[in-house]
Amino acid sequence: MAVGARLALAGWLLAFAAPGWAANKVDLDYHVRLLPQSDQAEVRLTLADGAAVRSLDFDLGTHGDYSDFKADGQWQSEAGQPPVARRGVWRPGSGKASLSYRVRISHSLKKDSFDSRLTPHWALLRGDALVPAARLDQQDGVELVSRLEFELPAGWKSVETAWPRIGKNRFRIDNPERLFDRPTGWMLAGTLGSRRTRLGETEVTVASPQGQGMRRMDVLTLLTFVWPQIQATFPRHPGKLLIVGASDPMWRGSLAGHASLYLHSRLPLVSESGTSPLLREVIQVFARIDDSQRSDWIGEGLAEYYAIELMRRAGGMSDERYQALQERLGKSGHDVTSLRGEQVGAPLVARAVLLLQELDREIRLKTRNKRSLDDVTRELVGLENVSTETFVKVSESVLGGASKVLDSDLLR
Repeated sequence: MAVGARLALAGWLLAFAAPGWAANKVDLDYHVRLLPQSDQAEVRLTLADGAAVRSLDFDLGTHGDYSDFKADGQWQSEAGQPPVARRGVWRPGSGKASLSYRVRISHSLKKDSFDSRLTPHWALLRGDALVPAARLDQQDGVELVSRLEFELPAGWKSVETAWPRIGKNRFRIDNPERLFDRPTGWMLAGTLGSRRTRLGETEVTVASPQGQGMRRMDVLTLLTFVWPQIQATFPRHPGKLLIVGASDPMWRGSLAGHASLYLHSRLPLVSESGTSPLLREVIQVFARIDDSQRSDWIGEGLAEYYAIELMRRAGGMSDERYQALQERLGKSGHDVTSLRGEQVGAPLVARAVLLLQELDREIRLKTRNKRSLDDVTRELVGLENVSTETFVKVSESVLGGASKVLDSDLLR
């Protein structure tokens, strides 16, 4: 066949095949209007072409936070008795289609202690609550292109999220690990104070409402000091890391989310015991280990282990302080007989850290210091979820044989 004819045939075949393999991109826009006067946000999801999605089946929880649903197409709500979650199913109509509702923002863990809050001047919340988790059933070949836009109350200056900014109050939502892209992670809006820097491949922002006592430069300084050790340990680095915080009556704790973390502004960056709540949550963001089968000790234990170990490697912990910390861990975890379970308290985490330290020493000894617990962690990071059985198998693969440390009643 002549070259010209072959090129013409190839072009015809590509044109014929294109509709079969080319993704049909459909816009999904999230619009969030914050309403401080009612402690709510009005959320609207808009599909450029509703026919691209057969249904979105939402988990609405058991607390009654979501209300006033209005939909183009069909909306069906199924009430469940606690602890069974309520569900809502949206079947969009053809053409441009929207679903709108209201969600309560402020949520207290106990009296006068909030893990999300909406005030007349600022809002601190997790995006996971704005758009609840959902099962997406879409047409074959469809790719949703998701964006998030905030409409702020009068006088509010800015909004911060963990997602790439594409406008003043607009963000691109793209999570390759999930079919349904929704705006997860910590978010902060209002009149804010922010500090930014670039550490390695990551743009780091520390933000809080003005007047909340957040030590933004202290946070950046500690991260700058330890960051080379974090980079050397973990294979994947977020393009953006957002750290938010506020003072009382916000919850006096710390918690990681998608490419973001919350840190109460009065928490010490390094506690008197020598551990660091900040580094522990940063490790959670980098590792993103999803524990399964009553194995929460793995993610929590590794986060605390590396919060200690990376500070030590960076030169921020003397041998004397490290030894004193070991003694505290030993006392705290002395009575723990099993690491398995869903409730992970301080004694269990302390005992998990000691086990991981013993495993690291065993690996280094048997491999003549060629491998370590770091090699185990890097393999775990790439897994969809991690059970105790998986942890043992990966560890023994790195070790090159059975582990005496992991042959323990603690893991049974």
